[in-house]
Amino acid sequence: MVKEKEFKGLNSEEVEELRKKHGYNELVKTEKPSAIKKFLEVFKEPMFLLLLGTAALYFILGEPKEAAIMLVFVAFVASITFIQEWKTERTVNSLRDLTSPHVNVKRDGEKKLIKSNELVPGDIIFISEGERIPADCEVLEASNFSVDESILTGEPEAVFKVTADEDKSDKSGDYWKKYMLYAGTLSIFGKCTAEVASIGFDTEYGKIGKAISETGDEITPLQKKTRALVKNLAIAGLILCVLVIIFSYLYSGNLIESILSGITLAMAMIPEEFPVVLTVFLSLGAFRLAKKNTLIRRIAAVETLGSATVLCVDKTGTITKNIMEVKYAYIDGRLIEVNKLSSKEFKKLMILSCEKDPYDPMEKAIVKVGEKDIDIKKLYDLDILEKVPFNSQTKRMANIFRKDEKMYVALKGAPATVLPLCSLTEDDEKSILKAMDNMADKGLRVLAFCESYSDELKENIEDYSFTFKGLVGLQDPPKEGVREAIEVCKKAGIRVVMITGDYSKTAEAIGKEIGLKFNNTTITGEDIDSMSEEGLCEKVNHCDIFSRVIPEHKMKIVKALKKNNEIVAMTGDGVNDAPALKSADIGIAMGKRGTEVAKEASHMILMDDNFTTIVESVKDGRRIFDNIRKAMVYILIIHIPIAAIALCSPIFNLPQILLPVHIVLLELIIDPTCSIIFEGEEAEPYIMEQPPRSPEEPLLTWKMTIKAVLQGTVMFLGAFLPFHYLVDYGYNVDFARSFSLMTLVVSNVILVLVDRSNTKSLFSIFREGKSKSSLIINGIALVMIFSVVYIKPLNSIFKTIPLDGKMLSLSILLAIISAAWWEIVKLFNNRIGR
Repeated sequence: MVKEKEFKGLNSEEVEELRKKHGYNELVKTEKPSAIKKFLEVFKEPMFLLLLGTAALYFILGEPKEAAIMLVFVAFVASITFIQEWKTERTVNSLRDLTSPHVNVKRDGEKKLIKSNELVPGDIIFISEGERIPADCEVLEASNFSVDESILTGEPEAVFKVTADEDKSDKSGDYWKKYMLYAGTLSIFGKCTAEVASIGFDTEYGKIGKAISETGDEITPLQKKTRALVKNLAIAGLILCVLVIIFSYLYSGNLIESILSGITLAMAMIPEEFPVVLTVFLSLGAFRLAKKNTLIRRIAAVETLGSATVLCVDKTGTITKNIMEVKYAYIDGRLIEVNKLSSKEFKKLMILSCEKDPYDPMEKAIVKVGEKDIDIKKLYDLDILEKVPFNSQTKRMANIFRKDEKMYVALKGAPATVLPLCSLTEDDEKSILKAMDNMADKGLRVLAFCESYSDELKENIEDYSFTFKGLVGLQDPPKEGVREAIEVCKKAGIRVVMITGDYSKTAEAIGKEIGLKFNNTTITGEDIDSMSEEGLCEKVNHCDIFSRVIPEHKMKIVKALKKNNEIVAMTGDGVNDAPALKSADIGIAMGKRGTEVAKEASHMILMDDNFTTIVESVKDGRRIFDNIRKAMVYILIIHIPIAAIALCSPIFNLPQILLPVHIVLLELIIDPTCSIIFEGEEAEPYIMEQPPRSPEEPLLTWKMTIKAVLQGTVMFLGAFLPFHYLVDYGYNVDFARSFSLMTLVVSNVILVLVDRSNTKSLFSIFREGKSKSSLIINGIALVMIFSVVYIKPLNSIFKTIPLDGKMLSLSILLAIISAAWWEIVKLFNNRIGR
């Protein structure tokens, strides 16, 4: 018993002194940025700075129309990014307190109800069932008091609390103590008196919050690649611009004209579509994912998920249902699956040994087994004479009923404490122990059941003569579709790692059931504590199951994987997962069961808590990045003939083919083409059958660059050579320009149809009829070029002349050849791929 002086509590003077020292029992929340500040933050990205720089360049060159177009792009793209990020921030707009708002406390010798943030260390508090624990406390007295600590430990089983003197498990080295109550956890039933030990950031919950705030946001792989690409393009543009000025001056001797030629080339070379494509693709990708129950909190996370090489998952609630289920039963000497259990008598015993309307997850699972066959209401009509509550030392409980004029005792508990109460032969005992070992190997939690009939109530439960009736094995089973989702991950080269606070055997059993690769080896939190940083980096390469871990261990595992150059995605739902979620390259929080702390620390949130949604999100991430690359290659291809024409006209002493107004026209065709058509393209069939990209792989590979150069060069020759030929043979310059412009635009239309897929043919778009945007955008492009060539008022603006039927047909044929020849290469590549 606890001495009376321990219940005295603090007086007002002591509270004030302690508050000066420790402050209030609360976590300091990060102030949410204003809408204006949030909008301005968008412009920190290099892509937006490039867009603004390009617009400024157009203004300096005296081209306000082009500058205006660029600023429209800036406003459009910035708005999409701002709206999406602001929307997701509002969804997770606050880090809610996990403590109850009020608590009963002993102050000035009286029991008072105060706000939980007013607690100080040393306060005596009184907790009843259903209340949140407001601070870390030491148990002074507990009456059958149990707590759900899954929000911290990740494990669903209720923990029965005892005083420090009664806690025999302290010697085991477990991090979470049975004599301690932890802030943010939930009391399930019973009552408890406790003394506040720590508050605010000093609590276990507070330490996790502090770890989150100290973990900085890292630049994503896509951002790194984008910055490198922008830098390389800027260098290439500068070099080409200088070369044009030098060679043009050497050829013509006219410095002003040479400078203007170099500036014209620079205008043609500036790929303002790159930042547009990157941001629009990721923003629209985030919108598409939101429709599939995936809320993106940071736009760049869309691509990062697609490049993930390791997926770290929390077992409870993520891999498993977080609902205990009875899987096996041992009865009449046989170990059977629970769905084959037919004994109604044993089912009645199971139900009668539990609480009526139980809180405990295991009791809920036990009662559920008998619901189909047993009339529970009728069973509960039995008069209950006495309850022997669960005790953390005896680890068993019993209910005593009046049945058929006798005392009927239904008892269940840990086999080690139940079997000694039963009369068993040596053979029976061996058989039972063997069944227990089999269940343990399957990672099941085993309970033993026995019953007794007596003519009278007895003082102690040990005084009854019990008959052993059977065992049941319980498990928190994997969610439907998890195994299949993990198989898809394996094919995609994504390794799945399970991190749990559960026991090693239970974790291994789940690992085998869901098909993890390294499922025979488990590393515990204790093992991690004894390892060096280098040793852990080596071990994580050959182990997919980590058990008995605490938040600090999860962070160490994620950091070790990242040091091995892995792109790490981590899923989680509890406060205990938050530091690792933020440390990972991409943290994925569960939307339904997930805590606000986990959501706040994550990069994306699964609104349906479905593990298979992660796999679909990975596929979408890969599709988006693949389409970004297609759009990038398209931009390079189409800019090559534009830049080459601007370069070759002064070199060959020809009139300018493309005037600034033509470049604006082409931009109006190119921008919606790359931003709309390629963005909505479906995933290639091989997208989830290839390994993740290497973190070192550039945004555009050499293979893609070579493709762009080959296709762009052919298109350049198709537009430039006829102009050269027609001018040399005396044709009007405007007529030759019309021919070349028509060829360039039509070849662009064909190019889009060719490059929209690496596997589908040019003609499949007409057979499928799915890509309406492609038909619409390309149709508009054709309308624009025909208007420029054949509408007289536009002829004077664009310096063009209508083409006759023969020349028009020749131009279109040349355009088709210039772009469609790549279909032969695709056909050859597809045959090699098959």
